[in-house]
Amino acid sequence: MYHDVVPAGCEDASGFPGRDAALYKVTPELFEAHLKALAELRRIEGQIGSATPVLTFDDGGISALYAAEVLEQYGFRGHFFVTVNYIAAPGFVDERAMRELCGRGHTIGSHSCSHPLRMAHCSRDQLAREWTASRSALEDIVGQEVRVASVPGGDYARHVAIAAAEAGFTQLFTSEPRSRPQRLGTMRIHGRFTIQRWTSPRTAAALAAGRWLPRARQVIAWEAKKIGKHLGGDPYLRLRRLLPRHGDKVVWGDRVGEPERGRRDRGSGLRA
Repeated sequence: MYHDVVPAGCEDASGFPGRDAALYKVTPELFEAHLKALAELRRIEGQIGSATPVLTFDDGGISALYAAEVLEQYGFRGHFFVTVNYIAAPGFVDERAMRELCGRGHTIGSHSCSHPLRMAHCSRDQLAREWTASRSALEDIVGQEVRVASVPGGDYARHVAIAAAEAGFTQLFTSEPRSRPQRLGTMRIHGRFTIQRWTSPRTAAALAAGRWLPRARQVIAWEAKKIGKHLGGDPYLRLRRLLPRHGDKVVWGDRVGEPERGRRDRGSGLRA
């Protein structure tokens, strides 16, 4: 799971701004080194795990176009998950970019409309709107079915997947560091291993190859983070809102009733 690919010191140029978001943004040099390591491992071993790795990019930052170019150089294609309310906002992909990515063989998917930080705490009605409206908007833009989505904020629960399935998605990507996909009716739920700005090429390749040690480290860190979220409750959410924001550039989907400043309503999108 990647997010944005940006030069050092330019972290706010693509995707959501702020210190917290910057932890998941890698430099172009590091990104290319990751892909070189993945390609070399594929060449030497003939496989990475049981198949070519699925490389995903959350949020819908404008660096998707650059990432796609580098992916193509190494024979990969990406899954780009777009936050619909921020399409064409500063630092995010616009409709033309999304259609271009589709035309080059990459996959466009939903990252919800308003990017709630705690998706599993949203009401059933909001979950239905987040998934249904985002899928409809994306299909209108790319002119083809959109069946894949990823959960924003890392806050996954079964009812989040149920709402996504009811909205017509057949594949859902979470932030849970899990190797084996789960089934929910006709939907497949995939875990992912997270890339952060300090992840080395060796670790990225080892994660993709299914090496137990780096995967175990992510599982341990993830479980500790989940406990912190649970114990922190609303104070945790307020901290997460503070850290990614520079002023009022971003209004997360949890802030129901507050005006949306990051992106005007798309009609088929969803206001926070």
